[in-house]
Amino acid sequence: MSELWIWILVACAAAYATKIIGYLVPAAWLQHRLVTQISGVLTVALLAALVAMNTVSGDDGLAFDARIGALLAAAVALILRAPFIVVVIVGAGAAAGLRLLGVP
Repeated sequence: MSELWIWILVACAAAYATKIIGYLVPAAWLQHRLVTQISGVLTVALLAALVAMNTVSGDDGLAFDARIGALLAAAVALILRAPFIVVVIVGAGAAAGLRLLGVP
């Protein structure tokens, strides 16, 4: 068995163990006010980090292309309190428009 498969199995075991440990946490701990606040903020922070990494990451390091424009357009739509589907459409339209204009 190659070293890659060993690491894949270790990652699978860690993911499974994390899921099992989640079931063993007492319900009273999960209903605590601080845990609820942290989990809400942590979810948003992880999603923001994922969006940021996918926006500026490229094959050769940082990539500044149409995705930046799409992210900015979506951010403006969010600031204007547009519904989520409108934010997605605005971001996709901005990316398509910028690529039509020749932005990579």
